[in-house]
Amino acid sequence: MLGYSLRIEVAVALARPARIGVIALVLSGLVVGTVALATSGADRTGSAEDGATTVNAATSAEAAPRATPATTAAPVDVDPAVQAQLGYALAHWKDYNTDDYGVVTGNDCVNFTSQALVARGWAMDEDWWTSGTGSEFDFSSPWVSSTAFMNYLTDSGRATALTDDQRDQVKLGDVVQFDWDNTGDRDHTAIVSRIEGTGDDIVIYYAGHTDDTDYLSVDFAITEKHPGGTAYYWSIP
Repeated sequence: MLGYSLRIEVAVALARPARIGVIALVLSGLVVGTVALATSGADRTGSAEDGATTVNAATSAEAAPRATPATTAAPVDVDPAVQAQLGYALAHWKDYNTDDYGVVTGNDCVNFTSQALVARGWAMDEDWWTSGTGSEFDFSSPWVSSTAFMNYLTDSGRATALTDDQRDQVKLGDVVQFDWDNTGDRDHTAIVSRIEGTGDDIVIYYAGHTDDTDYLSVDFAITEKHPGGTAYYWSIP
């Protein structure tokens, strides 16, 4: 996989003295200053609710751009494995890596999240794997299905489940999943790419495919994109 140089900064917002922001910036052909919102996608086993249908899908301008915090403090150390994961996610959220992986047209969110976890250092196993490229490629169900991936993480013990009430325990590089209709399954999967705030003011952003985005707010996804939806997280050691 590609190597990436990633810098994480803690940002202090002027309007709220207690607020800090943790921002992932990748400097490998990407310059992230002001980041634009793109809409989140819906990944449902066997179907896509309103996903992109082409490899180079354009991002949506449905939500207003967010400005980068005005001031910064000392850099925060981030594990090199997480740097590699976020570097991959921010390099390929729009520029799909079709040289190394296949694409699930219109429903690529778990496939992309899985790729980023491989970049982090996760090894494929007999339950979570893929091979081939293009639209005709082989994969296990947990590699491409949000609900199957949830079950895989539960059974494998590779991550710890967190609820949205445990945002203070969420870290960069963790996995976020959504249940849009609160039926108990999982409809979308992405990678935590940015965290701002403390206490009750924590705001979490994610990167993912279908719809393609680098920094989309979890709160926007469950209140505007899919009102009434619920977010869940997987904390990765």
